[in-house]
Amino acid sequence: MTNTEPNLLGITINHRSMRGDARRFADVTRAMAEGRTQGTPGRARAIRRYLSELCDGIHHHHQAEDDVLWPVLRETAGAEVDLAELTDDHRELDPLLDRVRAEAAALAAAPGDPEAAGRLSDSLATLRDLLDEHIDDEERTVFPVIRRYVTHKQWQRVEDAVRKGSKAGFELPRIERYATADELGELVRMAGPVLRLTLAAVRPGFRRRERLIFG
Repeated sequence: MTNTEPNLLGITINHRSMRGDARRFADVTRAMAEGRTQGTPGRARAIRRYLSELCDGIHHHHQAEDDVLWPVLRETAGAEVDLAELTDDHRELDPLLDRVRAEAAALAAAPGDPEAAGRLSDSLATLRDLLDEHIDDEERTVFPVIRRYVTHKQWQRVEDAVRKGSKAGFELPRIERYATADELGELVRMAGPVLRLTLAAVRPGFRRRERLIFG
């Protein structure tokens, strides 16, 4: 047992944002496929850009787990944790993310095509369901092991790996979207004033993009 438990708030909100975005984009593209939302060129291009960044972020997140978190857990917890199924999920995610990227690009090239929107919606629904199952399993089985065996310093190394290569202009406003007020307050206390300043800078552009996509 470590004296100072790792703070898992950041990864919890990151998980929530991935699941929430997969769900709401599956819904908006289904609405486009069914003619309930207009498939304008601007909307389709914005969807492609957003989903490209989302897929990059999901890949980066699980790559950091494979490369940094899993070795830490094997070293500290040993037989207490079985990572085989979670690793298999990561391998299954990559071709699905590639498919989402390709289908989002196809929709941007033919924004009025309901079949293109439907294919993308189907792939996003598959991504939504896989993320739901994977993250539920990870938080149920791995989070208690992290709290029990991983030191604060080791966890900081994991969080540094997740932050490295991530896009603050994309990730931070999504944290604000999916965190509760209390959670956001805790993050600001942990990160200091720079978080509020960065959020103020990136928030307007993010909200304009959301209005274009979701109305």
